[in-house]
Formats: sequence, structure tokens, C-alpha cells
Amino acid sequence: MNDRNRMIKPNGQQPPRWAKRLLYGFCSPELVEELEGDLEELFYERVPLIGVRKARLRYVRDVFSLMKPFAIKRKPSRYPTPATTDMLRNYLKIAFRNLAKNKVYSFINIAGLATGMVVAMLIGLWIYDELSHDKYHQNYDRIAQVMQHQTYNGDIGTQVSVPFPMGAELKKSYGSDFKYVMMASWTSRHILTVGEKTFSKTGLFIEPQAPDMLTLKMLRGNRAGLNDPASILLSESVARAFFGETDPMGQVMKLDNDQAVKVTGVYEDLPANSSFNEMTFVAPWELHLIKEPWIKQMDNPWRCNCFQTFVQLADHVDIDKVSAKIKNIKVDNIRKDELRYKPAVFLNPMSQWHLYSEFKNGIRTGGRIEFVWLFGLIGSFVLLLACINFMNLSTARSEKRAKEVGIRKAVGSVRAQLIGQFFSESLLVVAFGFLLALALVHLVLPLFNEVAAKQISMPWDQPLFWLLGLGFSLFTGLIAGSYPALYLSSFQPVKVLKGTFRVGRFATIPRKVLVVVQFTVSITLIIGTIIVFRQIQFAKNRPIGYTRNGLVTVEMLSPGFHKQFNVVRDELKKSGTVVEMAKSGSPTTEIWSTNGGFEWKGKDPNLSVDFPNVEVSHDYGKTIGWQFVAGRDFSPAFSTDSSAFIINQTAAKYIGFKNPIGEIIRWDGRPYKIIGVIKDMVVQSPYAPISPSIFHLYKDQSGLVTLKINPVMSASQALTKIEAVFKKYNPGVPFEYKFVDQEYAAKFAAEERIGTLAGIFAGLAILISCLGLFGLASFMAEQRVKEIGVRKVLGASVFNLWGLLSQNFVILVAISFAIATPTAYYLLNNWLENYQYRTDISWWVFAVAGLSALLITLLTVSYQAIKAAMLDPVKSLRTE
Repeated sequence: MNDRNRMIKPNGQQPPRWAKRLLYGFCSPELVEELEGDLEELFYERVPLIGVRKARLRYVRDVFSLMKPFAIKRKPSRYPTPATTDMLRNYLKIAFRNLAKNKVYSFINIAGLATGMVVAMLIGLWIYDELSHDKYHQNYDRIAQVMQHQTYNGDIGTQVSVPFPMGAELKKSYGSDFKYVMMASWTSRHILTVGEKTFSKTGLFIEPQAPDMLTLKMLRGNRAGLNDPASILLSESVARAFFGETDPMGQVMKLDNDQAVKVTGVYEDLPANSSFNEMTFVAPWELHLIKEPWIKQMDNPWRCNCFQTFVQLADHVDIDKVSAKIKNIKVDNIRKDELRYKPAVFLNPMSQWHLYSEFKNGIRTGGRIEFVWLFGLIGSFVLLLACINFMNLSTARSEKRAKEVGIRKAVGSVRAQLIGQFFSESLLVVAFGFLLALALVHLVLPLFNEVAAKQISMPWDQPLFWLLGLGFSLFTGLIAGSYPALYLSSFQPVKVLKGTFRVGRFATIPRKVLVVVQFTVSITLIIGTIIVFRQIQFAKNRPIGYTRNGLVTVEMLSPGFHKQFNVVRDELKKSGTVVEMAKSGSPTTEIWSTNGGFEWKGKDPNLSVDFPNVEVSHDYGKTIGWQFVAGRDFSPAFSTDSSAFIINQTAAKYIGFKNPIGEIIRWDGRPYKIIGVIKDMVVQSPYAPISPSIFHLYKDQSGLVTLKINPVMSASQALTKIEAVFKKYNPGVPFEYKFVDQEYAAKFAAEERIGTLAGIFAGLAILISCLGLFGLASFMAEQRVKEIGVRKVLGASVFNLWGLLSQNFVILVAISFAIATPTAYYLLNNWLENYQYRTDISWWVFAVAGLSALLITLLTVSYQAIKAAMLDPVKSLRTE
């Protein structure tokens, strides 16, 4: 009996496994395989002579007898240790040869890893941009905004607006806690004029220390430029728009056509990821008080929450302690009848403005940080999918590389060297993938910026970028190569070279598990993308209560326009350009003003209310097409309408009147009669419930003009004529307009952006999974070529063979679907709970996702399966 026949025994005639593990545990790696082979030969020689039981006992005895210094002590290798550079050169040479020899697998690995790295890089750049928001300002960790919680309509609301005396009171009572305390207006559009040049630019009025607090980078002048009330600081782009290359310092320009101001400085444009990025000019707070004398003339200045307050904390002061100290600053100064609003003032640090901006019932609940976590997880999973491809294809080809491992071990390679070899191959693949990913990211970044509404650039000159990139590549290479390196290096040369090595029936389980992980992630992303777009469409289909088609809004930047309003309106209507035209205090798609002080019959005296209230002109309802449930519209024929309200359905339900028409609501003691109830209009978030709203006739001298374009005229023609009439009566005011339907569509931008990005990443995840499936199917067909040949000879059809080769992958996709369905349902149901007006999760969404994954799998596998099934059995059964 030769050695090979002696070694092949039934499973019951095997040495004790625990004794083998013990041998590997104490024996030197250089000797363990040789000793194991000798012990097994002795064992199989003894079995027919003394029986299995005694042969096992003697095997155990022999193992224990080897616990001697020569075996335990690690002996130096019989072969000379090569220099590190030589070894690395050899590793790379072999790795290059393997890549060149197996071009298909190399392409799949490199393309898959590059795709995964592109997704991870893009998401990494996006996350970095989000996390670095406002860090342009050097005092980032010491700046805060003064905010307040107040109780309205039974709920605690959080607002950034504060009363006019807030700044002065903070300086007076808590001055030692702050380095700067600054009152500011809202960032809004104003008219700037120099000679014949007139532009509408966004800016704000703020106290003189703002440039120091915000650490503006002054290109001309210095940060003390706002000390003069008749001064202005311009951003670099605005200065260039007005003055070109001419020095703007000392130049005089007009602000809102009535205030002459002198340019005292030019600062660098603020980046897109700054909360002040729309601040293209800065004017002194004192000038704002001069332009708006009503501010100092208020009889109850603590009631009007109309302004902003920013602070910079003093050094070594804890923000939480200061925030607790100022909590009751408003309570200590307001009238007793306003205490029912329970105002609580606090400091909101700049570090939380962007990512943690959402509050619910006075508690911070999160914000964009949820998107950071979401896309961070997606990027990690997509990269993991690419690493799984590498692992799967490397281990699937294990039998082809088994002899290589056996020979290397036989000539003296230790396991650590083999692990190094396999890791060098994975790192080389990752290096190629990283270079390809850099090129792809550079190409697609402009498109990504457009989709993500960002202004991200590749930080080529940043050492940190390269350090993170190389570290990221090293980490990816180690993750991708870990399992193949440890698995392939564990092969025993005795079994491999004697031909007894088999991967075993359970060797494919890890690969199957990894494929299941891939498709679980892909199916979950498909389901998520469908639900996001369903939620968007659900909100878009919501009745909005007015007609937004053909509506155009023009902001009235000049107070003088009010005197010309009726003339402009009549001329445009007579020309047939517009159907109707009206004024309002808020745009149709936003609420700019809310008020309290409302009382009505039967109201709980302890209930504090805060209703959105919109000032409108008589024809506002006709212009936007609001719909009446009861009562009538405002009319010039009724002089009493100056003391009348029109309310929406939600307000009628909240107030509790069975028949609201004719009922009286008192506002700050003055009676107003309800003359009409309109259907609820979606004015704020389309995902949120409608707020109780009140409309009353126009009193103020600022606001907006809303026009209804004649539907028989094209928008471009109408706007040309409207612009000509506007400039005829307001020659010094730029004509700027917004389409109401576009403004409404912008409310869906964040969700649409998430859905688009999720869809792109889902597509890339599926692409990576398909690359892996293609490689595995190709290898499987190659391994089973003789089996396929035998089956064809026995009469199997191409369809039968296609089903045979595809069924394993179909089963894996089915398992993935079973795991992804509850996972996706749980995650998406939690996401939808953030919306009070939300879609349901229908069963067909999961069915579409599952069938899509199945179809993609079959299409991917079918090429290799049909190709293998159509091979000539004569060739496939031929032996060398």
C-alpha cells in the first residue's frame, strides 16, 4: 500500500482533533507541519495492527512526547533571511504578475474598489464640509446666538428673534460674561447705488464689533470700519461689481436710495459653509435705528421679538453656566400679562447652529447631524461592499492558489511571510483603485456639487487630505485583504502537495454570507430611495388651498412704491399683462410675522396664543385664488373691513366657534369681526400641519407685491412688460422677481436631494454587487465546466443548466430580501415619524425592490451561466 492510499481513510479513522490543535499550539511553526505528517503516517500504520482506539491513544502520547525544547523553541530558518527591500520587491513583482495573469478578476477588483472609494470620498468630503460649517470664523467656539423658548398654543416654541432691549440688558446685567454683545437686523435685500450702477444685495445691520467677532478677513481698510454710522463694509465680490479694479475706499454710495454711506472696508467673501455667507455687505446698527425710527418709539419694546442678538463669550467662561444665568432676563422685564408665554432665554452656540438646529417642545432634537450619520453609514456600507468583492473573489480562487501556498511553505516560507504576500496584493489593488478613484472624484465633483447644493473642492494642497487618503487606503487594503490573507496562508502543505486538500463543503459559507450582506444593503437602499420619493410626491400632491400657477412675487425695496401701487396695478391690468395684483406682508410660501394678544369669547384666560398674521390688500384673495368655506372676501365697498379678519379652517377649529362669521376676536383690546373662513393654505412646510392663521388689511409701508400673470401671455413676454412698468414708476429700483411655484418647489429641495443622493449611492452599491456576482459566476462556471459537460451529454438543456448555475444566487438574494425587508421598514418608519404629514409604507415597495434585485442578479449571472451551458461537452470533458 503506498503512502497516498494509506492516508485516505474514512472519517471515523482520524487522529483526535484536540491533539492536533494541541500540537499546533505549542510546536514551532517551522516544525509543526513536518511533525504532523510523521505522526499521521504512524497513526495510519497502527490502525490495522492495533485498532483505532489504541492508535489514537498512542497518537496522543506521541504529541505529549514532543513537548521538548527542540520543538517548542522557535528555531531560526534554515534559509537566509532576505533584506526587507528585496522581500517587498518580490511581493510586488508577484502581485503584478497575478494581476496581469487574471485580467478579468483584476478589473473587477480594481473597478469595484474604485467605485466604493469614490462613494466614500464624495461622502467624506460632504461630511467634512458639514462638520466644518462656521469654522471659518476663528471665534467659532466662543460665539453664540441669544434665543428663547416661549409657550404658544399649548406648545413650547423656540425662536431666534428677541426684543430690542435684549442687547442693552445683557451688557448692563451680565457684561462681565461677554466680550461682545451685538444687536443685529435680519439679513435681507437692500438697494445699493453708485452713480449709474444699481444692484440689490443681501446684507445686515449690526453693531461695530461684528468684524472682530466674526474675524472678517479685511482686504482693504480694517475691522473698525463700522464706528461711523454713515459707513459700510463691502464683500470683495460686491466691491468688484461696483468699482472693478478701482480702489473703493472712501467712495460714497447710496443705501436704499436715501442714505449716503462711505465705503470704509472690503472683506473677503464668506464661504458657502458659513451661516453668514449671504452677508455681502455690513452696515452699522446705529444707521438701522436712524432708518427705522419706530424701533426706539415702541411703547413696549420687550414685546416685539423683531431682532437678533449675537454674543462672544469672555475667555474662560462656561457657556452652559452663562446660559442658565440669563434664563429669566426677559421674565424680569416684561409686563405681567405676558408672563403666560413663559419666556426662557438661552445661548445657542455657533457649533450647533447648523447640525443641531431643530427643537421640539423646548428640547434640542437634532437636525442635519442625522444626514451626516446617514450618509456616513451609506459610505461605509458601499465601501464594505467593494471590500467584500475582493474577499469573495480571492477566497473563491483558493484552490488555484493552494499549490502555490504549499510549495512556498515547503521551501521555507512561514505563515507571516505568506500573509505579507497576500496583503501586498490587496494593497496593490487598493493603490490602483485609489488612483482611479481620485481621477473619478475629480471628474464627478462638479456634478456632485450641483446635486448636493455644495461648493466643495478637492483639497489637493492639504497635507491632511493626503494623510487621510493614504490612511484610508491602507485601512481599506487591510480590511479587504484580511480574510484572504489569513485563510489562504492557513493551508497545510502536506495535504496540498499530496493532493488530499479540499476546500470542504463549508468553505463557501463565508462567501455566501458576504454576498447576502451585499444584497441586503443594496435592497435596503432601493427601498429607502423609493420611500423618500414617495414621501416627496405625497407632500407635492397635498391640496395647497390656492392657485400658484402664474403667480409672481416682487419685493418692494423702496417705500415710495406704495404711492405708485394703484397706478402700476391699473396700467398692468389694462394692458392685459396681469389678471390681478395685490400687496402682502409675507410671501405666499412663508410666514414672516406671528402675533399674540388675541382674545375671544370662551377662550381660556391662561392660554397663550401666537398666530401667523398676514397683512394683505383688498385683492390679495383674488390674486392667489384662495377658496372660501364661509363668508366673503375683503372689499373696498365695506369701510368696516379695516377692522375685519379672514381666518383659515384650522384657526376656526382652534378657536372653537361653530359659526365663526360675525364673531369678534380682540387683538390687543381692539375688536375685529370675522368676515370669512378660507380653506387651509400650505404656507410653511408641506410636511407639517397647518397653523391657525389670520389675514387682515394692509397698514404697513413695506412688504411684497404678488401678481397673477395673464395665462394667455407667455411668462417671458409678461415679465418684460411688468419690468418696463415697474421701472417707469421706480427707476432707481432693480426689478427682481420670484415665481411662487418655484419657491414652493424649493420646500422639497432637501428631501429631493437626499432621495437623489440615496438613489445614486444605491445604484453604485448595486453596480459593485453585480461586479462581484459576475466574478463569482464566472469562477463557478469555470470550476463546474466538467460537471456541465457530463450533464449535457446526459441530455440537460441550456435552460436546465442555466437554472442549475443560477439557483444558488437566487437563494442568496431571497435570504437578503428576507433580512432587508424588516430592517428597511424599521429604519424608514422611524424616519417618516419626523413628518406629521407622511405617506404610508406599502407592500408593493418591498416587492418592487425584491424583484429588482432578483432581476439584476439573474441578468448578471445569466451571461456566464449561458456561456458555460453552451460550451461543447467534447472540449469540456477532454483531459490534458
